[in-house]
Amino acid sequence: MTTNMETLIKYTIIKNREQYNNYCDQLGALLSLEHDEALQDEIDLLTLLIEKYDEEHNTFKETDPITLLRSFMKDHHLKPRDMTIILGISKGYVSDILNYKKGLSKEVIRKLADHFKVRQEAFNRPYKLVSPVNAHLRNASVMNTTKELQYVKH
Repeated sequence: MTTNMETLIKYTIIKNREQYNNYCDQLGALLSLEHDEALQDEIDLLTLLIEKYDEEHNTFKETDPITLLRSFMKDHHLKPRDMTIILGISKGYVSDILNYKKGLSKEVIRKLADHFKVRQEAFNRPYKLVSPVNAHLRNASVMNTTKELQYVKH
């Protein structure tokens, strides 16, 4: 008696972007359900397959953490005020993060990774902050530089 293996395997290694997006959508739907142990195993498997694809295709490496956060917020229909609840931080701190004025703390990175079901490395990468000294400048090439201070000896 031969069985078709295709009918037994629900998930496979992700081979293309369309399948990746499909699995991400499925994972999002599963996360919204009340989970039992069997459902948790399915969530863990999908997460593993998605992470493997992310690693192999560098889907996060070319994106700075704030662009990634904004993308996740858009995909999940989250507003900055929702992030204050998820992260347990003030509206001002969320605003500063989203406007490149303050960096992500280790605690915020951990909470973001847990919430969006990604590795902490996705958010724990260097990126440029806007220097408050130059915030009035519109030219991005000079925005992140600091002014040279002239010291006069008396």
